[in-house]
Amino acid sequence: MEKKPDLAVATSSAVRALTLEYKKLQEEPVEGFRVKLLNDNNMFEWEVSIFGPPDTIYQGGYFKAKMSFPIDYPYSPPSLRFTSKFLHPNVFVDGRLCISILHPPINDPSSGESSSERWTPARNVRTVLLSVISLMSEPNISSPANVDASIMYRRWKKGDDDQYAKIVKSQVQASKVQAEKEGVVVPLTIEEYCNEVKDKIKKKDEVDDCMDFYDFNNYDDDDDEDEVTISAEEVCSEEGNEDGEDVE
Repeated sequence: MEKKPDLAVATSSAVRALTLEYKKLQEEPVEGFRVKLLNDNNMFEWEVSIFGPPDTIYQGGYFKAKMSFPIDYPYSPPSLRFTSKFLHPNVFVDGRLCISILHPPINDPSSGESSSERWTPARNVRTVLLSVISLMSEPNISSPANVDASIMYRRWKKGDDDQYAKIVKSQVQASKVQAEKEGVVVPLTIEEYCNEVKDKIKKKDEVDDCMDFYDFNNYDDDDDEDEVTISAEEVCSEEGNEDGEDVE
């Protein structure tokens, strides 16, 4: 068994890895996201600003989240917790995101997850954020973190009830107020998302990839519980929804 590095070595390695990732995300930002340090002296806590993807119910939204990293990153996964109100089947009512790639790389046959779905040192912040975009356009309702949200989402997709849409639209509207206070212009179309990135990185191939990624019209609207999106086949407990908090 390989011996783990001591605390000082692990921390130094994590700071180096995070510094490189942070610099790259500033130079080549992920479409629909912006990141910044919560404290310039602490590389282990980031603020993530998430723009609701176009052609989804979250379009026009400006959602904040806190991303925390362990001292042995990238060997252990980060965590992500929404600080903005954010109703979603794969987000606990306290804001914690539940997704397979943020689960530790341990062998747990009872989870139903393969090791390839969990965190590995080959993953990074970019892969996590792109997975969040995938979940916003197509939640994994077969193993929800927020059971109430999952039930509402299913009913909304079937046309039986619009409570889910009403709550999300209310949260989007509230987030727009916050964006305006901060002077943030939220991209509303696929073109705006991709052109903003084009202006910064000046790479046509990157922009073409962005356009393909955000072609949400290609998503299958069928309510297939067995269908999953990129890295979204997580197994979540219902603990995050036991306190009876109001999802609104």
